Amino acid sequence: MSDLPLLPGQPVPLPKGPHPLLGPGLYARDAQVRASVIGRPRRDGSTLSIPHQKPRPPAPNSVVLGSITRLSPVQALLSITVVDGIPLPPGEEFTGIIRSQDVRATEKDKVKISDCFRGGDIVRGLVISLGDARSYYVTTGRNDLGVIFATSESGATMEPVSWQEMRCPRTGRIEKRKCAKPEGL
Repeated sequence: MSDLPLLPGQPVPLPKGPHPLLGPGLYARDAQVRASVIGRPRRDGSTLSIPHQKPRPPAPNSVVLGSITRLSPVQALLSITVVDGIPLPPGEEFTGIIRSQDVRATEKDKVKISDCFRGGDIVRGLVISLGDARSYYVTTGRNDLGVIFATSESGATMEPVSWQEMRCPRTGRIEKRKCAKPEGL
C-alpha cells in the first residue's frame, strides 16, 4: 500500500494475491479499482477500504489551504477549504486573514500585500490564532508556506522562480508572489 493519499478517481494499487472485497471509499470501473474519497487505502482482513476522515475546524497550528478572495493594503482574506489535509464539505469554508506582518518572518515592515498575493491564488498557511468571531489569523512566515498555485494574466499556471517571484510559462513574464518552497526540495 502507498503512503500517499489517493484522490477521488485515482486507481488503487492492489496488493498481490486474491482480489480483495471492496469496502467504503472504493469502487470498480473498467476492471480497475478506484478511490471515491480522499485518503489512504487500508486492509481489514479480506476487505480493502478508504476510511472516511471527518473534517474539523481550524485550530492553532493547523496547516490550511485556501484561495485569496480579497486584498487590502494591510491584509489578504483567505477562503479556507482544506484543514490539515482534510477537505471541508462544500459550503463550509472558513475565513482566514493574512495580515502584512504575518506574510514573512523577516522585514515585516517592508511587506506589500499586493506584491505577495493576487485574487484567486491558492495559499498554504498556518493558523496562528482564532482571531475574531468571523475569521482566523493565518501566517505564511515559514519557507514551506505561501502561494502554491497561481494563474497568470494570460491564463497559464505559473511556476515559482524564487521565494518571491513566479513566471508565466506562456509569456515569460515575471510576477511577484510570496511563494511556498516546493515540496521535495
